[in-house]
Amino acid sequence: MRTFYRGPVPALETLFRNAFLIYNPFAGKLRRKPHLVEQALSLLTQAGHTVHAAPTTGPDTGGDMARACIARGADLIVAAGGDGTINEIANGVVGSHVPLMVLPGGTANVLATEIGVGGKVKKAVKRMDLLEPRRIAVGQFTGPSGQSRYFLLMAGVGLDAHIVHTLSPWLKSKLGKAAYWVGGFGSAVRVLPQFDVKVNGNGSTSRASFALASRVRNYGGDLEIARTIRLDEPEFELITFEGGIALRYLKYFYGVLTNRLEGMKGVTISRATALEFDGRSDVLVQLDGEAAGPAPARIEIVPDALTLMVPKTYGRE
Repeated sequence: MRTFYRGPVPALETLFRNAFLIYNPFAGKLRRKPHLVEQALSLLTQAGHTVHAAPTTGPDTGGDMARACIARGADLIVAAGGDGTINEIANGVVGSHVPLMVLPGGTANVLATEIGVGGKVKKAVKRMDLLEPRRIAVGQFTGPSGQSRYFLLMAGVGLDAHIVHTLSPWLKSKLGKAAYWVGGFGSAVRVLPQFDVKVNGNGSTSRASFALASRVRNYGGDLEIARTIRLDEPEFELITFEGGIALRYLKYFYGVLTNRLEGMKGVTISRATALEFDGRSDVLVQLDGEAAGPAPARIEIVPDALTLMVPKTYGRE
């Protein structure tokens, strides 16, 4: 079991003396514009920071790289890539006192958009002096075979996870965020498998074909489904959608666009700290926009788990 750092957020020096920039060279934006990594390094060095850069070497390598950097005395981990890459790296930082800074190098950049860092690497680096370390909770997913993983943004069960699991990597690389819409329209004629959702272990169970346990308001960069949650709150905002006919989601989508989900028949919005999802093997789970496998699954809040660099105004607007 991992031993977590407990206590106040450590005071930071003006300059970082042993920072590590871990980046995914195949992330959408960094693949198209590889010079952005050198540009970020140059700007950080000009500002007086000592930064070492290292590319991830394949899927699921970012977490081990972050752990190795922390073992070498890192005082800052900078994660550059999409939300999937940031998820990997964060899994190696969770439980330590070392702050994590994110640079938007992927397709949707949900985390960077959520906290207000923006969608451009150069601008995000230049705003570094406007950031402060904030201790936040994270989500933890436990799958049917006991495998466990942390996530920062959201867990989706059912419809959106099916889209994530079946989305062609080639289509995603060509169309970016639009690829998810193509995948969504392709699911419009499916009969959706339904599953049980148990909240906070209190015995109450509801039925859904899509459940979103979110830590952020921003969903995919363009929409807000969970509209009241923030990263510095130790809870999920849970939105569940009923119905096994995919066309029913046209009504739900309209509710999202017009901010009329609350009170809509078939939609339930609540807060939770622990969730259990029952279901067959065709009920799938996504974490931070990446495939996580099938249900059944348990999702819970891990408080005081990660130090994230956020704008000083985040949550105080």
